[in-house]
Amino acid sequence: MGGKKAWLFLIIAILLGGCNMQNRFLYFPNDDRPTAALLAAEHLALWQASGADYRGLIPADDPPAPAGTIVLFHGNGGTAFDRAFYLEPLANLGFRVILAEYPKYGGRPGKVGEKPFVADGLETVRLAHARYGDPLYLLGESLGCGVAAAVARQAPAPIAGIILITPWDTLAAVAKSLFPFLPVNMLLTDKYDSIENLRSFPKNIAVVGAERDEILPVKHAYRLYESLPEGRKRMWLITGAGHNDWPFHTAASLWKEMTDFVRIDKSPREGL
Repeated sequence: MGGKKAWLFLIIAILLGGCNMQNRFLYFPNDDRPTAALLAAEHLALWQASGADYRGLIPADDPPAPAGTIVLFHGNGGTAFDRAFYLEPLANLGFRVILAEYPKYGGRPGKVGEKPFVADGLETVRLAHARYGDPLYLLGESLGCGVAAAVARQAPAPIAGIILITPWDTLAAVAKSLFPFLPVNMLLTDKYDSIENLRSFPKNIAVVGAERDEILPVKHAYRLYESLPEGRKRMWLITGAGHNDWPFHTAASLWKEMTDFVRIDKSPREGL
């Protein structure tokens, strides 16, 4: 998504063409299924491959993960293959990472949209828990934060904690802040209401904002953070970072701080 101009195109598209036009400007699917050569070069493997479909990518050797498993939902541009940079810092901390892929992305069949993405994410979480057990965490990036929040609300398995990087509060709030004169609540067919979806989440949530986010202004990350239950949240601000270059501003210490925080169990049954 390319800043305010892209949001304007999105709203105009919805006015003119409804859901199908919204999807054209909110989602950027592609048919680029990673080849065997590309996977081998990055030491990756298809996860839960069946026929022409698969559900994501994992390290080819799938090493032990004493800290648990993270299911990662990426942003609306690129594919799971483009998020291989997450693997090393999280593996160094003892995590297995499943780079979940969306329907219609990375050569997968299906449809784009909030409902199919969330339904697919729920099945990915179910399979991940069945295969690897507890603890299971979610990590969202940009659009993927909205998916992760919705999945957490309906999760078919226990979610031990969530990390949200460059999130919004609600999709409608982002559109409304840019175009206050338009009835965006009536126009948007996808809601991605992370405030509502996380209202009752019982575990810790780490929120990460990019100081110079030109796509999703950081005020939306702050608003989401402020809405979360007290005592179960912490926020980090990556100084000098934009929406897409934040990984270049991130040190290993940040990954440790975030993951240490979401691993803290403050549930009432344990006396806190």
